[in-house]
Amino acid sequence: MGLMNVSNMLVECNVCFHKCKIPKNGVGFCRSRTSDGIKIVPRNYGKITGLALDPIEKKPLARFMPGSWILSVGSFGCNLSCPFCQNHEISQSEVDFRDQRCREVSPEALAEIAAQERDTHGNVGLAYTYNEAMVGYEFVRDTSRLIHARGMVNVLVTNGTAGQEALSEVLPYMDAMNIDLKVFSEEGYRRLGGDFTQVQEFIWTAARSCHVEITTLIVPGLNDDAAMMRAEAQWLAEVEQEAGKRIPLHLTRYFPRYKMTDGRPTEVQVLYELADAARESLEDVLLGNI
Repeated sequence: MGLMNVSNMLVECNVCFHKCKIPKNGVGFCRSRTSDGIKIVPRNYGKITGLALDPIEKKPLARFMPGSWILSVGSFGCNLSCPFCQNHEISQSEVDFRDQRCREVSPEALAEIAAQERDTHGNVGLAYTYNEAMVGYEFVRDTSRLIHARGMVNVLVTNGTAGQEALSEVLPYMDAMNIDLKVFSEEGYRRLGGDFTQVQEFIWTAARSCHVEITTLIVPGLNDDAAMMRAEAQWLAEVEQEAGKRIPLHLTRYFPRYKMTDGRPTEVQVLYELADAARESLEDVLLGNI
């Protein structure tokens, strides 16, 4: 038998429902995972595009360590294609590690930075945010383990589009999550390149294990329907009952971004009406960006 030609092999990525079959040196839908011809490799491992000390309420988390500050870190890549993305420069582009927007930081170095910020500015831990953190779950897993070892907390800000196998790698180290529930319909998720069922399963599992808050950005024409909001809130109430804990819902105002710059911001009155609809089932509904 001759040697295997690995350059022609397609390797399947199992992070999310896309299950991209990636050739050697190719990239998946998320632009952040590649193949060496044998296995999937996260090309964004340790490639940092953003690092800042933020109020924890900015994640947004309203009921987890309120009033505290947390070091926030982001890389590049995302497995959705939302036309209204606020961080499209890093989520929707192929950032090379030599790009001036990137710096290489190891999990050990990042944990040390977080500890230094604790000592100087009261930092409580590390938040994985800005882009979709789960497309580089290996870096999240390795870093969050070190953060816990130093007695600090981990926060994951995610679109929830990841399978149970990837989630199980990071969940033991997560203290809190904010999960985007973009729209409460399968058809709506298809418009965004996503999968409604996978997000629901992600939320169910996460809510049983750590503090969870949900964010829905209210985009005109996508999810600003009161009946849809009632259905979302009723479902979240079921998750609350199963998890035995309250799950805050953040409804935030949309402003034109990325490929939707010709629209108008969500009417404030619409947010108030949707909040009233959600409160028929949920006790903790908060409004943002108004």
